[in-house]
Amino acid sequence: MASAGERGQSTVEWVGLVLLVSLAILAAGAAAGGVPGADLARAVASRLVCAVRVAGACERRTDALAAEYGAELAALAREHAPSIQLAAGADQLPVDHRDCREVACAAVSRSGSLWRTDEGLPATAFTRVIDCRPAAAGDGEAGGADCSGERAGRVYVQYWLYYPDSRTEPWGERGYHPDDWESLQVRIGATVDGRASSHHSYNYRGGIGNWASDAGISPKPGWGPYTGELHVASASHAGHVNGEGRGRRRVPGRRLRLVPIEPLGAAAGSDHDFAVTPPWLKPVYRDPEETGT
Repeated sequence: MASAGERGQSTVEWVGLVLLVSLAILAAGAAAGGVPGADLARAVASRLVCAVRVAGACERRTDALAAEYGAELAALAREHAPSIQLAAGADQLPVDHRDCREVACAAVSRSGSLWRTDEGLPATAFTRVIDCRPAAAGDGEAGGADCSGERAGRVYVQYWLYYPDSRTEPWGERGYHPDDWESLQVRIGATVDGRASSHHSYNYRGGIGNWASDAGISPKPGWGPYTGELHVASASHAGHVNGEGRGRRRVPGRRLRLVPIEPLGAAAGSDHDFAVTPPWLKPVYRDPEETGT
């Protein structure tokens, strides 16, 4: 058995053989007046890249979404992944907490379309899928989630975003805490609706008019027609769905790295070292219509 340090290694002969096969496929397509084998050649090339990279690269390219949810729900999670629009002054991307718990590694200074932090970490969203359709939900439960009442017949996709800290302005130290979990949630039924976590409640639109729900005085469901975008405030990372204009920095939904959160939550249980409650311990993780964040 190969050691961890040997995984991903390849002989020169094998690499050469795969390259020859890929070139042959492309040449055959070109001779036929098109490149019908291009997709296959790209797939072969992708595996070749895996083979010659560091240990574990191929494993990380496996389809974790399909493995966790099945092909249909995985496709829904990808289809509805949001384009993240960062407000002026926003200086962090959501990252994988297993790789980054420091502000510096989540920082981004570039403008325009981006999908990695300045230190090269991918913008990441953790997904949670709750399938409340009858065949999946059974007697009102789907994987431990509440599918009763208005939830029945719907599919919910939660996108959880981790940031190393939160700085709610202008409250200074009182508005600061390490670790920050925010979310965009999509509800798929007769219509497709979205809502975003904003401090102590959910909002569809941004603005000062949401102060009561933001403060937790009058929490609201916050659902509205899903736009495919998540607008993220600077410092606090509070979100809303129906924003005006695009941020100076943005992460296209198709470039957002998606990671199923269910295995992480099951492994961690109630044992965690976050300064705030992680997603798998929040009421909304079980009840997708919960109004508290």
